[in-house]
Amino acid sequence: MRSRLSFYVCYLLCLGLSLACLVCVCYWNSHWRGGFAWDGSGKQFNWHPVLMVAGLLVLYGNGAVIYRVPLSWRQNKLPWKLLHAALMLLAFILSVVGLCAVFGNHNAHKIPNLYSLHSWIGLAAVALFAIQWVSGMAGFLLPWSPLALRKLLKPVHVWMGVGILMLSVAAFISGINEKLFFVLAGGSNASQSYSSLPPEAVFANLLGVLIVAFSLLVLVILNNSHWQRPEPQMGEISYTPLPQEENQ
Repeated sequence: MRSRLSFYVCYLLCLGLSLACLVCVCYWNSHWRGGFAWDGSGKQFNWHPVLMVAGLLVLYGNGAVIYRVPLSWRQNKLPWKLLHAALMLLAFILSVVGLCAVFGNHNAHKIPNLYSLHSWIGLAAVALFAIQWVSGMAGFLLPWSPLALRKLLKPVHVWMGVGILMLSVAAFISGINEKLFFVLAGGSNASQSYSSLPPEAVFANLLGVLIVAFSLLVLVILNNSHWQRPEPQMGEISYTPLPQEENQ
C-alpha cells in the first residue's frame, strides 16, 4: 500500500511537471517570441519548441510510464498496450510536424539546416523514435509475432526508450541555449544580452530545469522495481486476444 501511495505521489508530480513544461514553452513563445503562425516567419519557428516538447517530452514521458500505473495490473494488458502505442504515435507525429516547422522557417529565410549539434541530436532522437515505434508495433502488437522475438526485443525496446528520452532532453537543453544566444545577443537589435540574465533568459532557463526534473522523475518511475507490472501468479487467468502474451 505504501509503495502504491509513493507511486501515485510521483506519478501526479510527473503529470504536473509535464503540464508545467508545456505551459511554459507555450508562454515563452507567445509572450516573448511573438506568437504562432505557419507562414515561414519566426512565428512558424515558434511551433518547433512547442511541438517537440509536447511530443518528445510530455506525451513520450507519460506514455513510457503508463504500464507502471497499478490500476492496469489486474486488467487485460491489450488496452494499455494500445494506449501506449497511440500516445507514442501521437508523440511521433507532433515531433515530425515540429521538424517541418523549423525546416520551413529555415528554407524561407535561406538559413542552413542541420548544422548545429542541437539539430543532430534532435534528428537522431526522432529517427530512433521511428525505429522504436515500428519495432514495438511489430514485436508486441501483431498477433503473429513469436514469443521468442518478444523476449529478445523487450530489453532492447526498454533500453532504446530510455536512450531516446535522454537524447531528447539533450536536444531540448541545447536548443533552449541556442535560441537564447541568438535572440539575446545584445548589440543594437537587443536591449539586453543573455549574460545579463533578462526575464526571458530566466524564464527559459527555468523551463530547462523543469524539463530535466520531469525526465529524471520518469526515469525514477521506470527504474523502480516495486512499480513494475507484476508477473501473473500461478492459477491467475489472463484474458487477452493476443497469443503468447507476455508482461513488459
